[in-house]
Amino acid sequence: MRDGFIKVAAATPTIKVADCEYNGRQIRSLIEEAQSQAVKVLVLPELCLSGYTCGELFLQDSLLNSAMVELKQIVDFTKGRKIFVTLGLPILRNAKLYNVAAAIYNGKLLGFVPKKNLPGYSEFYEVRHFNAGEEEVSEVTFFGEKIPFGMNILFCCEDFGQLMIGIEICEDLWVPLSPSVSHTLAGATLILNPSASDETTGKDIYRRELIRMQSAKLVCGYIYAASGEGESSTDLVFGAHNLIAENGILLKESPRFINEMTITELDMGKLASERRRMTTYHVAERKDYLYVSFAFGEDILSEETELTRFIDKAPFVPGKKEEREKRCEEIINIQAYGLKKRLEHTGLKTAVLAISGGLDSTLALLVVCKAFDLLRLDRKGIIAVTMPCFGTTDRTYNNAVTLARELSVSFLEIPIKDAVNLHFKDIGHDPLVHDVIYENVQARERTQVIMDLSNKYNGLVIGTGDMSELALGWATYNGDHMSMYGVNASVPKTLVRYLVGYFAMITDNAALREVLTDILDTPVSPELLPPKDGVIAQKTEELVGPYELHDFFLYHVLRYGYTPGKIFRLARIAFLEDYSADVILKWLKNFYRRFFSQQFKRSCLPDGPKVGSVAVSPRGDLRMPSDASAAQWMKELELL
Repeated sequence: MRDGFIKVAAATPTIKVADCEYNGRQIRSLIEEAQSQAVKVLVLPELCLSGYTCGELFLQDSLLNSAMVELKQIVDFTKGRKIFVTLGLPILRNAKLYNVAAAIYNGKLLGFVPKKNLPGYSEFYEVRHFNAGEEEVSEVTFFGEKIPFGMNILFCCEDFGQLMIGIEICEDLWVPLSPSVSHTLAGATLILNPSASDETTGKDIYRRELIRMQSAKLVCGYIYAASGEGESSTDLVFGAHNLIAENGILLKESPRFINEMTITELDMGKLASERRRMTTYHVAERKDYLYVSFAFGEDILSEETELTRFIDKAPFVPGKKEEREKRCEEIINIQAYGLKKRLEHTGLKTAVLAISGGLDSTLALLVVCKAFDLLRLDRKGIIAVTMPCFGTTDRTYNNAVTLARELSVSFLEIPIKDAVNLHFKDIGHDPLVHDVIYENVQARERTQVIMDLSNKYNGLVIGTGDMSELALGWATYNGDHMSMYGVNASVPKTLVRYLVGYFAMITDNAALREVLTDILDTPVSPELLPPKDGVIAQKTEELVGPYELHDFFLYHVLRYGYTPGKIFRLARIAFLEDYSADVILKWLKNFYRRFFSQQFKRSCLPDGPKVGSVAVSPRGDLRMPSDASAAQWMKELELL
């Protein structure tokens, strides 16, 4: 469970209705299989020990007695096995029958959790046989031992504090106020649901979304195990639709109509981080709950869970084309409407921005055009300024010119070589020394030019820098770092590329599509050093590292506060075929070093719209001191 990961499973045994002895053997076989695959939490379906479709047979003592005997054998079978098991069966208490989930660990029956909401509509008639469970915890005798009985029981792992288990059964999830709501507010981080949901047309879609959204709303893991083949098909068919979700993400689901075991890993550390971040999520220990402890063992936190779950190498970019296009449209709208409001508020009808023929300034210009179109302003009020200097190549220059022409904006070309050389003379710098002074003088000169042009034309200076650059501090302080409104301020570099590509895809202008495509193919560069043989010599990713790695690091650092070790572990899996472990570690160290040292630049960022779940604005998501020490993080990195 190192790094907070725990392997879990939902499994559907192939049963025989009312044959508890046979069903018990199938369940024990699944427990053994789960253990062999290092599963720590296993969920089996509702009433799977007897069968859900027993009907009037639930009133037969022989069935009930057999279920109890088989449960005892299953409990004994788990002795010495470090796996938490939940399964469903009918039990008698005070001469009344209850549909319960039994919680079992290491040869011990930890508790019975009864089902509260008993459906008696449509094809269901549970109310004919069962009594509704109550929240209050009492006791029931099981082979001479007093066992907790009630809905308000949570099972707490002593040596893995992030794991606290609550249980609800099938219909309990489908009602307006599910028991899982109360469970999670009392501390549960993982909800188990033994279910016997039958299949009807389209029901799987509703079920999937219900479970996914419940896990999102409650910020928890959710394991749903459904009955399948073996249940009576007199009137119904059960689909064995097992699902495992985590905070709104469906991690794994089984194909329907096939009885099998569905296994994945939950990131309990992510859930803990998300709850810690949310000031509106209030968890408190409650006196009306019974907290039952169990322990996996002292070495459990150092045990490395093999990860089979999908690790997205591009967490800012949706993997599916349709979702990606929808996201692009949404982000562009957020950017454009944010700028629209700023222009309306200031009463300005002119915008000034520097364009280089690179990705960031291209996206900014496209967004400004959309904002002007929303305001029904003439695009000639957009002043796109290109300022060629020592590092400018013909390729980027020509692309900047073509872009301005095809977008029908005003275009200015202001070479800055003479001004930069004069400044070198003023400050006594040798122009043959291509150091940080050589580079930053150019960046600040460009910013001075567009700031002064904004005064001349009564316009708003639009910033072009993106979030990835801000995270790394890859911006010249009071140079390209500064503007009057930064439309790209919370757009990561990996997403910038897709946004520009989206514009290229939707435009009817063939010439515009061609230039956007070429810009997408151009290496990322500030073009502050002279080109070699007319080709860009200064490639950003060779200096600070691949942006796809840095965006991956950025997402997991800011979104979940993961440790360097956990991020390194995830990155090695995500980029297994792209980078060696040494290369990943090299750039991870560089990320942390720059992230901490460059906070002073982010502390005085211009305004700009937040577009996603991660941002670096000092007025929003990242209130971080500029003089914070990176020592602890660097120390952890040295141990990797």
